[in-house]
Amino acid sequence: MSRPAAGAGRPGAEDPPSHRASWRASGTTRRSASLNASGTTHREGGQIADWLPLRPDLAGRTAYGAPQIDVPVRLNTNENPYGPSAGLVRAIADAVAGVAGRLNRYPDRDAVALRTDLAAYLGRGLSWRQVWAANGSNEVIQQLLLAFGGPGRSALGFEPSYSMHPLTARATATAWLSGARDGDFGLDPGRAVQAIRDQRPELVFLTSPNNPTGGALPLAVIEAVCDAAPGMVVLDEAYAEFARDGTPSALALLPRYRRLVISRTMSKAFALAGARVGYLAADPAVIEALLLVRLPYHLSAVTQAVARAALAHAAEPLATVQALRAERDRLVDWLRGQGLAVADSDANFVLFGEFGDAHAIWQAVLERGVLIRETGPRGWLRVTAGTPAEMGAFRDALLPVLAGAREEARQ
Repeated sequence: MSRPAAGAGRPGAEDPPSHRASWRASGTTRRSASLNASGTTHREGGQIADWLPLRPDLAGRTAYGAPQIDVPVRLNTNENPYGPSAGLVRAIADAVAGVAGRLNRYPDRDAVALRTDLAAYLGRGLSWRQVWAANGSNEVIQQLLLAFGGPGRSALGFEPSYSMHPLTARATATAWLSGARDGDFGLDPGRAVQAIRDQRPELVFLTSPNNPTGGALPLAVIEAVCDAAPGMVVLDEAYAEFARDGTPSALALLPRYRRLVISRTMSKAFALAGARVGYLAADPAVIEALLLVRLPYHLSAVTQAVARAALAHAAEPLATVQALRAERDRLVDWLRGQGLAVADSDANFVLFGEFGDAHAIWQAVLERGVLIRETGPRGWLRVTAGTPAEMGAFRDALLPVLAGAREEARQ
C-alpha cells in the first residue's frame, strides 16, 4: 500500500446538477450537522431510560448507525449510486406481483429457490445446500455468533475493520478480542496465527476487502488463519466484486476448510441496499447448525422475489461495478496528487488522511454539501466512490478545505 507523506443515473447517463445552493437554503445548520457527526455510534433519540432492566453489559452503549443527513451528495455508507435500470425495476415489480397474491401464506422458510440462484451466481460447483441467505450480511453474522459464540465464548477480529463485528458479538454475549493490523493496514500471517494461538477464540473474523481500509487479503493469510483456528473462520467478502483484477476469492478454499464461512451481500454490487439480502457459502453442516438459531420465516417472500429478479438480471447491476472500480482508481490517484496518504482499495470506497483534526475536515466538507465518513483509524476519513458528478462535487468541496487547513498550519 502506498502512503505518501500527509500534506444518480446509470453509468454514462447525464448526471443531475448540483443542489448545493438549495441545500444551504433548506435550514440545515452547522449545529444539526455536528449533532449527527459521530462515526459508528450515531443513533436517533436520547439515552436508554435508567428504569429499564437492561442487560448490564449493554448499559451505556449506543446503537450502530452512520450519520443520516439530508445533503446533495452522500458518500458515507458505500452504497452503489446507480439505481436499478427501468428494465430491472419492471422485473422486480413483476416478481413482487407474482408473490403478492400469496402473501397470506408464509414464505419458503429455507429459501431454496433463492439459494439455488445464489449458488449458480457464485459458481465453483456450489449447490444450494452450501449457501444460506438472510436479511443482509449483518443477520448472517448475527446467526453465526448465535450458533458458535455466546456466553463463555469469544470472537477475534483484526482492527481497524468492520465495526459491526464487535457490536454483534457484544449483542450475542460473545467476548470480543481485538487483534491489530499492520501499520499499512495489512495483516501479517505470523502475527495473526500467534494471536489465535494465544487467545483460542471460537470464531475468527476476517474482512476482505477490508472495511474501512479497503485492501484485500492474500489467500496465504486466510489459509494460515484457517490452519490455526480452533473453531470457525468467518470471512466477510461484502465488497468482493469490486476487487482489482487478479484478486482471488476465498471461495476456492471452501473444499479444504470445513469451518470456513464466506459472507457476501447484495447491497453493494447489486445495488440492493434497500432490499436487505445477505448470504454465505459454507459446508452444508454449518448451515444445518444455523437452522437452530434462525427465526422462523426470517426471509420474506417479497425479499426472496426481489433478490431472484436481480440475480436473473445480474449483468445490469454488475456493469456498474466496472464503472465504480474505474471511479475509485481515479479517486485514489487524485487524492494522492493532493499530497494525501491513501490506502490501496479493492472496495468501492477509499480511506485517506492523515489529518491532525479529521473531524474538522469532515465538518468543513459537509458544510459544502458532501457527506463522507468518520470511521477507522484516527486521522483518516473514508469516501465512497460515486458517480462522476458526485466525485466532482467531492473534489470541489475538499480542495478549498485542504487549502484552508494548509494555510492555517502555516500561520
